[in-house]
Amino acid sequence: MKLGISSCLLGTTCRYDGGHSRDKFIVNELSNYFDFEAFCPERLVFPTPRPAIRLVRSNGEVTVRTSNDDEDVTDTITEISKELVKKIEDNQLCGFILKSKSPTCGMERVKIYPDKKNGQSENVGVGVFAKELKERFPYLPIEEEGRLGDPWLRENFLMQIFAYRHLFEFLKSKPSFKDLVDFHTSYKYLIYSKSQSSYKELGNIVANHEKKDIEEVLSLYKVAFLEAISKKGSISKTYNVLLHIYGYFKKVISKEEKDDILETLEDFKKGIVPLIAVIKIIKLYTNKFDIEYLKTQVFINPYPKELALRSKVEAYK
Repeated sequence: MKLGISSCLLGTTCRYDGGHSRDKFIVNELSNYFDFEAFCPERLVFPTPRPAIRLVRSNGEVTVRTSNDDEDVTDTITEISKELVKKIEDNQLCGFILKSKSPTCGMERVKIYPDKKNGQSENVGVGVFAKELKERFPYLPIEEEGRLGDPWLRENFLMQIFAYRHLFEFLKSKPSFKDLVDFHTSYKYLIYSKSQSSYKELGNIVANHEKKDIEEVLSLYKVAFLEAISKKGSISKTYNVLLHIYGYFKKVISKEEKDDILETLEDFKKGIVPLIAVIKIIKLYTNKFDIEYLKTQVFINPYPKELALRSKVEAYK
């Protein structure tokens, strides 16, 4: 699996001041699961160190200017950004982590300076490269390193990446209608944890009442699936999924066991215990009673357990 990364986050000394923004989570943890492809639009245009660039609003238009002599470098930065986005398409990335607040790579809240010195700056901008990337790949999992400090955003982002990769591997296998049904079924509870309406939409595509050919159905399914996994999960939606799963073995366990499970579910709902505590119980009974349907559910094992994304209470809101 390959992730695109803003170069400075890997420790490359490519920032305007000759420094870097090495991110420990990316370098020390994600490197165990992903190959990295580094990108830095500014480095391809300017030497290091160099004058800083910034977004400037002038007459309602946002431009890119150098901070030392106010040179307009908008066209240059835009052109190199477009070239890099084309390269990304060839590299088949399954996600991208951008440098926050950067005038080229910032995904949101990039500072836009006023053209006049007495004007008010705004934290509403999008980096030039980030903008090109999001427009060309609207469903590619994209985050900033600063936002990944939030366990909820981190869990959603990594879940999205692994599902994104899984879908494209599935599509490359030249699947039949039966294969599509199996794939869709395996994602039932993961999609439910994000949006029941999305699962219903996907189900209608798979049902294929209009008897479309497999290629058209797969094309429709691809877009709807990518839209679904881009949505964020929540405690309430996940709690409802857990209740559904509990229904598979509630008739074959004792009253004491039922009480223990339901108490743990309520503790998760109240933010007392992390999701991993509930998942361990579910896995225990799934294996004990050999419930094949649950064994196929991606929701239970959406990514390597070593990432420990479900071990924090804060990972769900």
